[in-house]
Amino acid sequence: METKANGALQVADPLSRTHVRIGHIKFTNALPICHFLDRSDPEIEFLPGAPSELNAWLADGTVDAGLCSSFAYAYNADDYVALRGLSVSSRGPVGSIFFFSKRPLEELNGCVVALPTISASSSNLLRILLAEAGITPSKYVTLEPDLPSMLEQAEAALLIADDALYWSVQDHGCHLYDLGEEWNVRTGHSMTFALCAIPKRLVRENPEKVRKIHRFFLEGKRKGLADMDAVIAEATRMLGQTEEFWRNYFNKLRYDLDEEWAVGANAYFDAAYRHGLIPKPAKVELWGDEE
Repeated sequence: METKANGALQVADPLSRTHVRIGHIKFTNALPICHFLDRSDPEIEFLPGAPSELNAWLADGTVDAGLCSSFAYAYNADDYVALRGLSVSSRGPVGSIFFFSKRPLEELNGCVVALPTISASSSNLLRILLAEAGITPSKYVTLEPDLPSMLEQAEAALLIADDALYWSVQDHGCHLYDLGEEWNVRTGHSMTFALCAIPKRLVRENPEKVRKIHRFFLEGKRKGLADMDAVIAEATRMLGQTEEFWRNYFNKLRYDLDEEWAVGANAYFDAAYRHGLIPKPAKVELWGDEE
């Protein structure tokens, strides 16, 4: 929204907008929350994007709220709260965050490791896991998420979401590591890959808008989990595969965020700070209720 003041073109404060701008992850892993979001409300505008795009949009005010990388939340924890009851998490295998390696994990010292351009939480989780296993790559390179081209330039490559799902069932010839499983085995914790972040400034200045956003996402999640057949049909339309494939996949994921799930997220934040990936310690600050 733009206004003119003293003849100059200015961008209006996004908090003054009467409508709501929602960022949502465009990948299949978020379908149980996002597939049934009501797109008929004229006051709600949608911006679908990859996690890295949503992180930037939330930080610069392009969107009022959205599912963003948990790493981006940790990096900006002083500025955000997390809406209770909304995340993309797993306790063990996640099924769509895969590390493809030409050689066993323990043999990657001194090797080049490729990270995808679209990831924040998973890329930094991989850095943590390799460091805590005593593995020091010669360097990390960030590339477009295409496994064959990544492996032309690196000994191992990380893929997330739909790219990971696609390549995990191809004849790739790599050692395959599920980062949700690796994190859980090494720490005993759940892993939260994305959560619904809201700027604290918006909470202070327009709490009713925040409550509307919270109700909106919770209703989408309620409908999605109540009709997984429709969610699976949409995932099949997007990427193919069988009903059994998608049912097994979605059974690995959890979409909750409360004090119990925050323990795993906070453990990840602690590790990120310990390894110098975020500038200061961070904790999840939950907002709202699930009523």
